[in-house]
Order: sequence, then C-alpha cells, then structure tokens
Amino acid sequence: MKASELRTKTAAELGQELESLLKAQFGLRMQKATQQLTNNSQIRNVRRDIARVRTLLTEKAGN
Repeated sequence: MKASELRTKTAAELGQELESLLKAQFGLRMQKATQQLTNNSQIRNVRRDIARVRTLLTEKAGN
C-alpha cells in the first residue's frame, strides 16, 4: 500500500486499516509457525504497511 493512498484517509479509517493489518500480521506469523506460509516476504510487506499507517496517524495527531 502506498503512503499517498493512505494520506487521503481519515484518522478513523487509518485506525481500521491498522487493525486489519495487525490481524493479517498475526495470521501470517501463525502460518509461518506451522510452516504453511510459502511467501515469507508477505510478513515484511505487512510490517512496513503497519509502520506507514502508524506514521500517518502520528502526523495527523500532531496537526
């Protein structure tokens, strides 16, 4: 997900996005633990998306 796409969302929408990303991250970690995950780069991509959303939430809170 691109930061430019996220910047158009409100803080509430970003909160919902963060919640869904955290659930996805948990699911991917469980798949990795049970050796069902075939593409390990998904974990990295979700982790970076979480960081993007948290950064934007912090920026919006500061304004």
